[in-house]
Amino acid sequence: MPQNTKSLLFAPFEMDGIVLKNRIVLPPMCQWQARDDGMVRPYHIAHYGQVAVGGTGMIIVEATAVERRGRIRGEDLGLWSDDHIKGMSELAGVIAEYGAVPAIQLGHAGRKAYRGDTRPVAPSAIPFSEIYGVPDEMTHKEMDEVRSSFAAAAVRAEKAGFRVVELHAAHGYLLHQFLSPISNRRTDEFGGSLEARMRFPLSVIEAVRAALKEDTVLMIRVSAVEYSSGGYTLDDMVTMCRAFKEAGVKAIHVSSGGSVPEAPPAWPGYQLSYAGTIRRLTGLPVIGVGLINTPDLAEFALREGYCDLVAVGREMLRNPNFPLHAALALGEMLPVKESLKLVFDRAMK
Repeated sequence: MPQNTKSLLFAPFEMDGIVLKNRIVLPPMCQWQARDDGMVRPYHIAHYGQVAVGGTGMIIVEATAVERRGRIRGEDLGLWSDDHIKGMSELAGVIAEYGAVPAIQLGHAGRKAYRGDTRPVAPSAIPFSEIYGVPDEMTHKEMDEVRSSFAAAAVRAEKAGFRVVELHAAHGYLLHQFLSPISNRRTDEFGGSLEARMRFPLSVIEAVRAALKEDTVLMIRVSAVEYSSGGYTLDDMVTMCRAFKEAGVKAIHVSSGGSVPEAPPAWPGYQLSYAGTIRRLTGLPVIGVGLINTPDLAEFALREGYCDLVAVGREMLRNPNFPLHAALALGEMLPVKESLKLVFDRAMK
């Protein structure tokens, strides 16, 4: 692993004891290639293995459902059963074999869940849109069940070999739904004030942190702003992130939006200012994301202090060898295993 690099993008980064060989991250992006059972299929091995071979520092496997009723679509990956561990072990193993840190995002879709053989649940009986329909307001018993499901899925992920667990509290899914006054209109101790709306997500974080081994890193993905006058503010999110830090979160993956159906205006790097604010005011490592599609923009995001790691999403779907091209553009050594270096040296000339 090169220690002296010209760029920040290819400088190693230590995250709570886990060392990434560079600052490039594949963010979780739903592939919807599992079947109804949520099992890993050959597609997942090929897809994530290809990105690992391409030299990425950390790969975060797509949103993986902690409950069947929490799937975004019926083809989501799952970790609601011990039966999922074997396939996930193979997937984590392939990622690690080629030098990337294996990470996984655990989530529950809440009111945005797939309407299959179960009825969606949410903090309040408020639909995301007419297409989704009205969810059931969660009972305290159901909240206990979901909390336990997150913790159990995290343990399964750890057993499968994932070094980092990311909780999905963004994009209008269940944990985000509790945080947002747009979707949380509860009148009990889990709704109302910001402190009350944080209560259930914080309890999930605490349960997951308690279930995991000390050397497994816990991250969270957040929507920094909601693009709606009825939503929380960036200042509110900073308050939330400070509370998440106290509960055991070691890094924040900063996205935005998802509580309302309308998409915000977007341009390369459009979420970086939110990441920079959260990084500066919490002191936590931050992953920046948002149409980051060139090596120069990725390097700029790091050098200007917006983030510590850069998530490259759509561009990596188009080009899983993005890190190799970025290394050439920035004058760095190719970020691959020595056994592959000669092959890539020839191919990239």
